[in-house]
Amino acid sequence: MRRIYFLVPDINVAKRVVDELLLARIEDKHIHVIARPGTPLEELPEANLLQKSDFIPAVQQGLAVGGATGMLAGLIAVVLPPASIVIAGGILLATSLAGASVGAWIGGMIGMNADNRRIKEFESAIEAGHFLILADVPRDRVDEIEVRVRQHIPEVEIESTEPRIPAFP
Repeated sequence: MRRIYFLVPDINVAKRVVDELLLARIEDKHIHVIARPGTPLEELPEANLLQKSDFIPAVQQGLAVGGATGMLAGLIAVVLPPASIVIAGGILLATSLAGASVGAWIGGMIGMNADNRRIKEFESAIEAGHFLILADVPRDRVDEIEVRVRQHIPEVEIESTEPRIPAFP
């Protein structure tokens, strides 16, 4: 899946883009709309915490850093006291898993409270009253969807496409 960012000037255009995406057989669970706080979205699918925050990238970073730190701690624990290979392997595995778990948990807690880095570039437009629509589409349909939306709704700005998104947004 790849995420396409559409920036639209008002709610009527946003509704037309969402309708066009639905007609292109993009499920509504893969369409997310972000607007200025307090703006009624009516029946448009509002972005949730996973789209608005940096939760997923923070969990990924925490997992990597925590796992590496745990592995380093395990290596130090193995080198200091004399231990058999079986015990050393268990220590290394346990500290790596513990570090990765703690890192992912802490990263997720931090990420939930941080705004999505990708959406920050659209912050001024959203505050000015524009709507940002995020559409998660199959990789092989990105060009088709972009062309379809441009043909039917010329006032929409297709801002960018992310190279990849996580499997569970």
